[in-house]
Amino acid sequence: MKNSDGIIEVYHAGTEIIKSPDCKFGRKDLDFGHGFYLTDIYDQAINFAHARAKDRKMSAIINVYLLDKDSLLREARSLIFNSYNDKWLDFIVACRSGKEVWRDYDYIEGGVADDRVINTVNLFMQGVLSKPEALRRLHYMKPNNQICILNQELLNKHLQFTNSLTLSKDGSL
Repeated sequence: MKNSDGIIEVYHAGTEIIKSPDCKFGRKDLDFGHGFYLTDIYDQAINFAHARAKDRKMSAIINVYLLDKDSLLREARSLIFNSYNDKWLDFIVACRSGKEVWRDYDYIEGGVADDRVINTVNLFMQGVLSKPEALRRLHYMKPNNQICILNQELLNKHLQFTNSLTLSKDGSL
């Protein structure tokens, strides 16, 4: 939710409390490259935190931040995907193939190549699906949202830690 100052609440899901995010700890071959990942969708953060916690056999933690998105976007080299489209697919495939196309940006936002989507992306990458068929399949999926901040200076300036929430196994606090 965005307030009148352009500040939104965002979440980082995982198994650790992260009061001072650092871009260098992100993996380079993720959807949007090497940066700090957030979402503005609380339920998505819960689901991801539980999945991460299960894999690591640890507690699920949601880190909550305030992001001055409007100010950040005025300063950042940004790329925003509003849907699963041709450009999104090409970008995801390039990043997941090890190409560093993300290096041209400070801020990238768009759909997540999550479990619902990654099968289609992988089939396209393997040559099993044509691009038009992959895009047709993706067209029917409502994108989740991810934000990747790739510039540490902008991350420090525009993202403020507010608190962390440890989730029970059922998703409650």
